[in-house]
Amino acid sequence: MPAPRKTTKGTWAIQIDIAGQRPSSTHATKSAAIAWAAAKTLELKLQASGQAGTVKTLGDALKRYALEVSPGHRGWRWEIIRLAAYQKPGSALPVHTRLSDLTTAHMSAWRDARLLATSRGTVLRDIGLLSAVFQVARLEWNWLQVNPLTNMRKPSAPAHRDVLITGLQTRKILRALGYTSEPIKSVSQAVAVCFLTALATGMRSGELCGLTWANVYPTYCVLPMTKNGQRRDVPLSKVAIRLIERMRGFDPELVFGLGVQTKDSLFRRARARAGLSGLTFHDTRHSAATRMAPMVDVLTLCKIFGWSNTSQALTYFNPAAADIAKRLG
Repeated sequence: MPAPRKTTKGTWAIQIDIAGQRPSSTHATKSAAIAWAAAKTLELKLQASGQAGTVKTLGDALKRYALEVSPGHRGWRWEIIRLAAYQKPGSALPVHTRLSDLTTAHMSAWRDARLLATSRGTVLRDIGLLSAVFQVARLEWNWLQVNPLTNMRKPSAPAHRDVLITGLQTRKILRALGYTSEPIKSVSQAVAVCFLTALATGMRSGELCGLTWANVYPTYCVLPMTKNGQRRDVPLSKVAIRLIERMRGFDPELVFGLGVQTKDSLFRRARARAGLSGLTFHDTRHSAATRMAPMVDVLTLCKIFGWSNTSQALTYFNPAAADIAKRLG
């Protein structure tokens, strides 16, 4: 093993060479540098022989994934928060179990405990994230031989929400947010306009909060990066144009001048003050799709909402049977 060398800053640097890899590190003391080199040498040798899982735990995999992989994803903030939550005391996830000992039985026990604490939809999202961690640990780090989630039974997907926001509910929300016909002066009023714009366009919460004036044009707005990783141009109705124009002067860069967390918090408070339950901000997307569907063909609807599969229109288009009957005559 090479000896550490003292740097001009008084720290100790060391580099090792194992199986063609030459990692290096700097430490405050010589002994710490030697200890790092010994541990790293063992890790690389075990990794090269496919036995890294005998010393690496599930917690180690979660930490490395959060540090090296998550930052490259669009939803990296959510991923890092979730990965940290899995490692907190009281989590049902066996984070201290060595990867070589981790089995489908371990993960099935975690799944059952998780289902007692939260919804099937949340558990399915957790499974998707953990499966990604296991795949990277198996294919790229050589820490794992088999993904323990491969043969685990997943909970059934929850039924799609079928909630349409009514006119009465809209008025109650606006009243709770202090919305008036006067110029927009408060953050709560900005949330109200954002809510109405969502109903008029079907844009997602994050898309609206991230919308900049530079991407607003006379009859449409541009979303440079959407949930599916692609650009989308959103046509604006006369109502939507008027709503967006109401926000002129509120913020120099962002149309609504809102962060997603601020918008979510104020919307939830207004919903509670309005005495409403059972609806979410995202239900504006369902409501907008249901309103627009009779006006355009299904391909145009998919283009407006950014759906790559026409079957997604069935998820968001939720007309009442009575309304369909009226159109049938």
